[in-house]
Amino acid sequence: MERVITYGTYDLLHYGHIHLLRRARALGDYLVVALSTDEFNKVEKNKICYFSYEQRKLLLESIRYVDLVVPETCWEQKITDIKKYEITTFTMGDDWVGKFDFLQEHGCKVEYLPRTPEISSTQIKHDFGENNN
Repeated sequence: MERVITYGTYDLLHYGHIHLLRRARALGDYLVVALSTDEFNKVEKNKICYFSYEQRKLLLESIRYVDLVVPETCWEQKITDIKKYEITTFTMGDDWVGKFDFLQEHGCKVEYLPRTPEISSTQIKHDFGENNN
């Protein structure tokens, strides 16, 4: 079985996220999404999410391409996750190109998928803020 993993915050879920998850799932038979916890987002990523971890997890679990959602609590857990979930392919958006190539040394392929250029959670937050002033 080909098992794929991807990571992210997935706040303000939008069609760009769905496109990414669909393409990630197409790389294998089983998709694990490591979802950044609220604490990890706040402390390490300097992000405050609109939706809580549990709400974002519920949304991701309702998407047919996603088989399992697990918490992402630190940057360093990727190697552990690859072993724990028997991952054959690691994938991220192409804004991370080259950053995770070292994971190939741990027995999995690394794929960078193109983002949907006209949409992002950051842009949604920005647009919403501008339209409500």
